[in-house]
Amino acid sequence: MENLQQSSVSVKTPSTVLCCQCGIPIESNAANMCVACLRSHVDITEGIPKQTTLYFCRNCERYLQPPALWIQAALESRELLGICLKKLKGLNKEVRLVDAGFVWTEPHSKRLKVKLTIQKEVMGGAVLQQVFIVEYVVNNQMCTDCHRVEAKDYWKAVVQLRQKSEHKKTFFYLEQLILKHKTHVDTLKVKQTRDGLDFFYATKDGGRKFVDFLQSVVPCRYNTSQKLISHDVHNNTFNYKYTFCVEIVPICKDDIVCLPVKLARQLGNIGQICICTRVTSNISLIDQNTLQVAELPASVYWRDPFLSIASPKQFKEYIVLEVEHISEKDRKHVFKPVSNKHVLSDVYVCKADEIGMDDSQRHCRTHLGHLLRAGDFVLGFDVSSSNVNDANLEKIAAEKLPNVVLVKKVFASKQKRIRKRKWKLKHLDKDTEMETSSIERDYNDFLDDLEEDPLYRQNVNIYLDRNKLAVDVDDTDEEEIPQITLAEMLDDLDIAGDATGGEGAPMAE
Repeated sequence: MENLQQSSVSVKTPSTVLCCQCGIPIESNAANMCVACLRSHVDITEGIPKQTTLYFCRNCERYLQPPALWIQAALESRELLGICLKKLKGLNKEVRLVDAGFVWTEPHSKRLKVKLTIQKEVMGGAVLQQVFIVEYVVNNQMCTDCHRVEAKDYWKAVVQLRQKSEHKKTFFYLEQLILKHKTHVDTLKVKQTRDGLDFFYATKDGGRKFVDFLQSVVPCRYNTSQKLISHDVHNNTFNYKYTFCVEIVPICKDDIVCLPVKLARQLGNIGQICICTRVTSNISLIDQNTLQVAELPASVYWRDPFLSIASPKQFKEYIVLEVEHISEKDRKHVFKPVSNKHVLSDVYVCKADEIGMDDSQRHCRTHLGHLLRAGDFVLGFDVSSSNVNDANLEKIAAEKLPNVVLVKKVFASKQKRIRKRKWKLKHLDKDTEMETSSIERDYNDFLDDLEEDPLYRQNVNIYLDRNKLAVDVDDTDEEEIPQITLAEMLDDLDIAGDATGGEGAPMAE
């Protein structure tokens, strides 16, 4: 019984054979050879180069992935390892890659070492595994993009944005829309010109995409052109530069316009003399005599274009003497839509520099009845004594023309509003910045418009200015100045800054 139990628990030992080369006993395999002899007769790394070259662009810090793709990759990253493996031509279907990793080298040595583990079937089905190191020599080579930049031929398409107007409010508003939607990411350079901006792109599709964005946010039209740079007669390829000329309507916020008769009838018999309240994807107009509003699309405007008869630079300052609100029953019946935000009123005003003089009082009807009180200052345009060359205005009878068109209320002096402003805006990096007094004045007017109109600033990213918060502002005056609340402001975070601040400073929250 004991012998039967011992035989039942006995373990079978594997059979061994002698190596056909060195004669040592080994486990049976298809080649009947030990591992040392098998490696001495078969080299599975044959055909895989042990040293090769990588090309690196020092300007943009990218590596070349053949045939013509430049990739951003950090040292010992997954992207760089993929580039290194694709340089090895001997890794085919017969050789199986098991593992790959970097071997540390000096960062300035211009050498990269990759440790590879491969497997391959040899001699009748035996699988052999081997570990070896491939060395990569990093050579400097300028990429095609950097080469074109050095040759001053870095762009393929340019978008020329133009507007024929006396002030730049529309450009300031458009700049904030571009920053909010991040459409400037693919822009190579932004160049400021006298009448607008130039945006340069590396591809034609980049310029086309930016033009589509402009058409969705501002009323505009565009033309395209192309210029032949070079031509290869051997493979019949052409190198073009493309130009997109975008023209924004020459109407800005707070401009006074005189509509053609046909267009005024199409907009619901609105009055011909209107005020532009907002320029977004459409032109928003309001009739100061009836409070009737209309939205004018860009396609309708370009069929019968017109110019403004007065801009904010031509406005005069008036003092309000008396305000009389007009009741609903005394108003003239007009087609809807009608503005519910404004109040129709009869106002008696006089010029600020003619107060106390005889016959200085003027009567007008305005849409600013909800803002104006006796003693307030308001900006307006004197139509009766102006000399405007406009074909549409000349067709209107003299008795139908208003004496004064009031546009906006003056809340406080410019210096006081700037001191009370606790917020700021971001700007594009322009190549040739032209800082003049007129541009600075237009920019301050644009900031005033953002404070006065909540709908106008809903598409603008407004950032909290902590430098202004640290300064105590005297708020003892009782004058009401439009302000932007803290809930509408964003906190301007500097990702590149140190969270700990300076030496000994507390941790940034």
